[in-house]
Amino acid sequence: MATRVLQQIIESVPTSDGAGVKLRRSLGSRRDLRWDPFLMLDEFSSDNPNDYIAGFPPHPHRGFETATYLLEGHMLHQDHLGHRGDLNTGGVQWMTAGRGIVHSEMPQQTQGRLHGFQLWINLPAREKMKPASYRDILPAEIPLVPMAKGGQVKVIAGTLILDKKPTPGPILGLTTDPLYLDIQLPAGGNFSHPIDNDYNAFIYPYAGEIAIGPGNERRRVQAHNVGLLSPGDLIDVGAEGDARFLLLAGRPLKEPIVQHGPFVMNTREEIEQALRDFESGELTQVV
Repeated sequence: MATRVLQQIIESVPTSDGAGVKLRRSLGSRRDLRWDPFLMLDEFSSDNPNDYIAGFPPHPHRGFETATYLLEGHMLHQDHLGHRGDLNTGGVQWMTAGRGIVHSEMPQQTQGRLHGFQLWINLPAREKMKPASYRDILPAEIPLVPMAKGGQVKVIAGTLILDKKPTPGPILGLTTDPLYLDIQLPAGGNFSHPIDNDYNAFIYPYAGEIAIGPGNERRRVQAHNVGLLSPGDLIDVGAEGDARFLLLAGRPLKEPIVQHGPFVMNTREEIEQALRDFESGELTQVV
């Protein structure tokens, strides 16, 4: 098997979004820093309520999916379709914007730490105008798999293969076939996992430092930076100290991307139509 190596590091940059939520953005911090089918990765983490209390008031999306994963805290999702979901510590909300959705994500706490991630995943052209949908995934629905030599893996999307045993997560069957794992390794721990050679994969350590690749090709990635991985059918990750990281992989769409803020389409004309539809109210009409 060909073990993937580190191809590029994308450093996260401080920014803000919504009504002033402070966060770090890695993928998507520039238009050329995407990794098909992944468009953006944000990490928000603060115990200062001034950094998050204003939240993400109502705003539109079209043409992609969002996955919000909360490590600590409490947020409330509401959208124009009537969906309402409490996102608590350890939970995930998976939203398909499709032809259009207007939603909000607002903190339900005035103190304490709010820590989590939002991932944007592109939709293929044939699915960009499908009806919007939303799923609230409770922590109990997300498998937590211990590893024999210490550490554990949370399976958010796709299927974990550990010791030749498959463990499917709650999100399966999407066109992009995403694998979304949250992995905890103790000092000296190691994690290996097969990945389809044709899929793009990246890794994001958010606590500690990890090293990727075989033998002499092993390279380090520091916390809060994305490591884009080369082609290959195996990933091998080690941790010198305690570490936690996200591993994501997916089937690339290989389609043109035209983005204007919260709209991600394939052509400029489609973006202009999205803007007209939002202004006229057509974007939020139920079909």
